[in-house]
Amino acid sequence: MLRYVLIIVLSIISLPSMAAPKAVDVYTQEQLVDLIRSKRYLTQVKGDDCQIVEDIEARAEVLKQPLYQYLWAEMLNYGICVKANPPRGISMLKTSARQGSAEAMVRMAEYYHDGKFVMEDKERAVQYVLPAAATGDLPARIMLVRLFGEGYGSPRDYETGFHWLYNEVFSDETVQAEASNLLMVLEAKMPPSSVARAKQEHLRTQQ
Repeated sequence: MLRYVLIIVLSIISLPSMAAPKAVDVYTQEQLVDLIRSKRYLTQVKGDDCQIVEDIEARAEVLKQPLYQYLWAEMLNYGICVKANPPRGISMLKTSARQGSAEAMVRMAEYYHDGKFVMEDKERAVQYVLPAAATGDLPARIMLVRLFGEGYGSPRDYETGFHWLYNEVFSDETVQAEASNLLMVLEAKMPPSSVARAKQEHLRTQQ
């Protein structure tokens, strides 16, 4: 009997040890911006086996960090690692936008543009994205020119929006091509004199 016990014990010891799950560190601000800009933030949270959900919630709800408010809001909107709660998620996303997160402003503009989770309201989308575009945020400027090209917002702002995007520096050719197409659409809605001013390196208001 003792012999069989020893055989069993030795067999267990010789089995390959089960690798413990790798601990996941809380994302840095730079990592989170990259995840948001590349639309990989929810995939990343799921890929990390939802290990830092409590940390994300605490940084959003307690520390009120805007980028984590964005991430937590989207987890609530889509039910990623938590029970879906779009009313709470949209409220949190708006809070992030009010705190100055350009990423949250753009996301709210997208939701109002598409009518997802909220009633479609493209004029409100302009209101959300315009302040972010003014700070120099490229996705916001692209979204703003798209909305202007669709006929939303004030024509008085077309020249400024065109100027911002026309004078951007692009590191991605695909994004540059998208911007070029959107500018062509907006240009068709503007007087030639306004387009000429907007294409200058430094925008000068009409006298």
